[in-house]
Amino acid sequence: MAGRDFLSNLDMTPAELRAVLDTAHSMKRGEWRGVKPLSGLSIALVFEKASLRTRTTFDVGMYQLGGHAITLSNTEIGLGTRERVSDVARNLERWVDAVMGRVYLQQTLNELAQHAGIPVINGLSDMLHPAQLLADYQTIEDEFGTDLRGRRVVYIGDGNNLANSHIHMGILTGSEVTVVTPVGYEPNAGVLMDAVRAGVNITLTHDLAAIDGADVLYTDVWISMGQEAEADIRRRAFQGYQVTPEMLDRLAPHGIFLHCLPAHYGEETVPEATEHPKSRVFDQAENRLHAQKALLYHVMGDLKPRW
Repeated sequence: MAGRDFLSNLDMTPAELRAVLDTAHSMKRGEWRGVKPLSGLSIALVFEKASLRTRTTFDVGMYQLGGHAITLSNTEIGLGTRERVSDVARNLERWVDAVMGRVYLQQTLNELAQHAGIPVINGLSDMLHPAQLLADYQTIEDEFGTDLRGRRVVYIGDGNNLANSHIHMGILTGSEVTVVTPVGYEPNAGVLMDAVRAGVNITLTHDLAAIDGADVLYTDVWISMGQEAEADIRRRAFQGYQVTPEMLDRLAPHGIFLHCLPAHYGEETVPEATEHPKSRVFDQAENRLHAQKALLYHVMGDLKPRW
């Protein structure tokens, strides 16, 4: 993956994903402590959206690997308003060695990647959240081992960027992905076609019975940033889809619950679920650091400092 963009999980082959996750597990075990493979390298962290986990983990990750991160808010840059996205890309490529973007539109990342001669990493867009899924699958492997073929991963709620990226990870890992949504909130049609082209069966349903016996139950917010005007409509549409302790009792005995956070308690879940013995929500948040460090290493590790 050296020097390549990471805009989607499908920008990796299964072998490359395996290498990144193996590195993440090794880093979590402390086997890289004191190793500084990104010494002399810098990354620009570009934020159109607010962030706790993405900002902290990419920043700390670069520091721990010997590199430097500079955080740029949209107030400072004005992507597409104060400056054209292409001009931002052409500037950043002359100063830093990579860009991570947490943005509203996937097209913004595509345009940054098109015009920047340095790697661009998707830290979140309206379409996909691939870095999050690396941490998610590291967490699943922490629980079940590295062979996930046949493991039932059930995503419940809005067919949003997380649902889309879960489909991509099903393609790469062989996990059996089921997406449970209300009518009208299904995942992106283009992402579903990615699964069709790969010959991978993804189950779409509106029936909550799909969670019974699952190995992994995953949910996300019903109202993402930028969707506040739809809040009342969405709350009504998602009634019955809230993850509760009673719902977790329906998983397999070894089943686990994941949520990418932040949680909107009282909507898609409740505190009793994230604190439940089956919850791995905060282990999952920790793994953002390890998985993204591994990603940074595999994307930037062969780059040479410019000075």
